[in-house]
Amino acid sequence: MDKSSFRPGPKALNWLIALTMGATGWALYVRYLVIEPSVVGLACEAGLQTMTCRMRSVVIALFGWSVFGGLALAAALIQLVRPSVPMLAAGLVFSGIGLVLYNNLAAAVATMLLILSLARPGRATP
Repeated sequence: MDKSSFRPGPKALNWLIALTMGATGWALYVRYLVIEPSVVGLACEAGLQTMTCRMRSVVIALFGWSVFGGLALAAALIQLVRPSVPMLAAGLVFSGIGLVLYNNLAAAVATMLLILSLARPGRATP
């Protein structure tokens, strides 16, 4: 077994960066253009049936139950125990979403665990 630290290859890093930026960008869009504007909230509560209103209600329910932070924490713990690129990707995606969408504590702990997992021994797939 290779005793070097877990290091994703350059191709995997490009995908990780793109996935993390995409998920965080989506979370920023949802927070600042769908959830926080009072005009959107009033329209959705008045009975507007659009995909934006459905997405708004689903996302509010999910961050109300701390789902994004919980998924980030679960993925980070699995990544810490058994490092792999897919778990790192899942942890980064849900951490980015959780940090933006009101699950700050769990997502911040998950981010710290993901950073620690980079020092763990393991093999990365290119």
